[in-house]
Amino acid sequence: MLKEKSYARGTHPDLPPPSSEAGFTGWCRKNLFSTPADTIFTILALYVLYSIVPGLIQWAFIDAVYVAENRQECWKLMETPASAACWAFTSVRLNQLLYGFYPETEIWRVNLSFVLLFVAITPVLFDKVPFRRPLFIFTTLYPFIAGWLIFGWFALPPVASQDIGGLALTLIIGVTGIAFSLPLGILLALGRTSNLPVIKILSVLFIEFIRGVPLIALLFIASTMLNYFMPPGTTFDLLVRVLIMVTLFASAYMAEVIRGGIAGIPKGQVEAAHAAGLSYWKTMYLIVMPQVLKISIPGIVNTFIGLFKDTTLVLIIGMFDLLGMGKAALTNLNWAGLHREMYLFVAVVFFICCYGMSLYSGYLERKLDTENKFQKK
Repeated sequence: MLKEKSYARGTHPDLPPPSSEAGFTGWCRKNLFSTPADTIFTILALYVLYSIVPGLIQWAFIDAVYVAENRQECWKLMETPASAACWAFTSVRLNQLLYGFYPETEIWRVNLSFVLLFVAITPVLFDKVPFRRPLFIFTTLYPFIAGWLIFGWFALPPVASQDIGGLALTLIIGVTGIAFSLPLGILLALGRTSNLPVIKILSVLFIEFIRGVPLIALLFIASTMLNYFMPPGTTFDLLVRVLIMVTLFASAYMAEVIRGGIAGIPKGQVEAAHAAGLSYWKTMYLIVMPQVLKISIPGIVNTFIGLFKDTTLVLIIGMFDLLGMGKAALTNLNWAGLHREMYLFVAVVFFICCYGMSLYSGYLERKLDTENKFQKK
């Protein structure tokens, strides 16, 4: 018979946790089956997934047809017509979905402009980047470089804005609105919290008017009525008008997000900054705004995501974004009836873009969460 080893008080080594409390089993017990209610909801969720996911995978991937010339040929390759996805539609119409009616020989310009976009936003999104300061200069010049590449000028053949569509148009409107609505929203928020009556009243009127009018109405104003207020003979490109309206619309909502962050900063910090001799703008730049932007990250990114999805509304005024180009492609009799494939493709593209913004938002929150870092230390 083995003799049990004895230990002095306080010298017994730590034992590993029970197998039922560690690893995957422990995680399931803690997060999925910790209470009777959690167990019921977990079983219901698993049943729903079991009912939907296998059929979706079968329809979208296993039985799907990827190569065909038209819908009829696609359906002939299936056991039952329309019983699976016909992804040949997206492969045949891919250029149209991505670039609209942009000349095929000039598509490289759009591709290059979006590659340079990633280079331009890298020093803005990440601080540990080689040659960050020179890259900031490129970021400042990028809007002019992208405009030259996409629309043409000086050695590049011009392309009309009406020819730009699909995902390219969605990204142009979304990126422009996101880039300019944040600084404009900060100025509007500062104006609304200002002690100067004229600036405060003008900021309040602008924010409340924009928030009180639907974006569709503003787009109609941009497409039809804006020219009536311009001098005779003056023309404004429709895309430029849309970019201005979308930016103004998003900036009003952004201003309220920033104002909520400003309200969360103790007044004592501002008073202490003034007592130390800092001017209003230095106080805002060095003390208030860094904290405001930190605590407002979820609201800011939420506004960005809403703005990006609202780009589909430009179809109302005759501009063909990704969703509009997909609908236009289905008017071709060779591909009529493939609505499920088109909507799923558009949904996946929007999900990837919006989820990417959400992931970066989470990364930024964790990076700037100094309170929890100090608590852990």
